[in-house]
Amino acid sequence: MRICVFLGSKPGKRPEYREQAKHLAKHLASLDIGLVYGGASIGLMGEVAKTAMDAGGEVIGVIPHRLADYEIAAEFITELKFVDTLEEREKLMFELSDGFIALPGGIGTLEEFFTVYTWNILKYHDKPLGLLNTCGYYDKLLEFFDFQREEGFIPRGWLESVIVDRSVETLVDAIRLRFEISQI
Repeated sequence: MRICVFLGSKPGKRPEYREQAKHLAKHLASLDIGLVYGGASIGLMGEVAKTAMDAGGEVIGVIPHRLADYEIAAEFITELKFVDTLEEREKLMFELSDGFIALPGGIGTLEEFFTVYTWNILKYHDKPLGLLNTCGYYDKLLEFFDFQREEGFIPRGWLESVIVDRSVETLVDAIRLRFEISQI
């Protein structure tokens, strides 16, 4: 199994973001779950990749040529794949992954998460999706989802397709369970 992790190319202000990224990387490696991510060596992206590699995990990065210098492509991982566009990056990360977890990050993190979330809602896939809600990072987004539902733009079932937790172990267990159920 491989899980794609969407997270910031910046470290964020709170040390807990870095700690949770590293904890997730170690936990995935301990379960022999491969890590797919955006291929950078900086910010939270770099932390998760370095930590997973140090823990003996498989790490596959996917990065557009145009971002390779800006995000400093991670040459130290199991496999680094170069693509031409962001769309190709998302498609390849999707194809390489059995599930997805978003950690704190910026617009790119949200865009990647919303892409696979939209594909899930529209039944293009049934791969599990999760938000690691470190320090309540996604609380306001979840409130907005509730507002969208209240305003009649999204049905309740759409909100239930995303697993949200503050615990790495609980979130990964839930992702694994949904993956196993989808394989039956």
